[in-house]
Amino acid sequence: MKKTNWNYRSILFLFSRLILGCVFIYACFDKILHPAAFSKAVYNYQILPDAFINLTAIVLPWLELVLGFVFIIGIWMHGAVVISNLLLTMFTVALLFNLARGLDISCGCFSTSAMESSANIWTVLQHGLFLVPAVYLLFMVYFSRNCDVLKPKT
Repeated sequence: MKKTNWNYRSILFLFSRLILGCVFIYACFDKILHPAAFSKAVYNYQILPDAFINLTAIVLPWLELVLGFVFIIGIWMHGAVVISNLLLTMFTVALLFNLARGLDISCGCFSTSAMESSANIWTVLQHGLFLVPAVYLLFMVYFSRNCDVLKPKT
């Protein structure tokens, strides 16, 4: 019987992967089911040119779904941590940008419903909290010299 070598880094790495995986999967469902409503949410941000709004509303939820499964399964971590950090940073900056402009829009992060509350500073803090495990995974995958969680067990 093989002995599993779990340490705090392995547990934190797994926990961070599962958190981000679940967040991305949960965030994509409503967007996939209601692409027109999500397209309206993307349009309301008033950041993208009109030509990219529908494309973003169709591609982004599926990218979130794939990222979620990649994190949960634990494959392709090098690409997944870079893409997730870029996405979460972009989302956070877009929210801050629209708060600074005084736009009263719904986030569109987890629901495409018109009844969703407006984005506010708490929404930005929530995205900041999602960045914590994402940045940790980025550090572990790319900058940790003794990251044994990515090495195959022999």
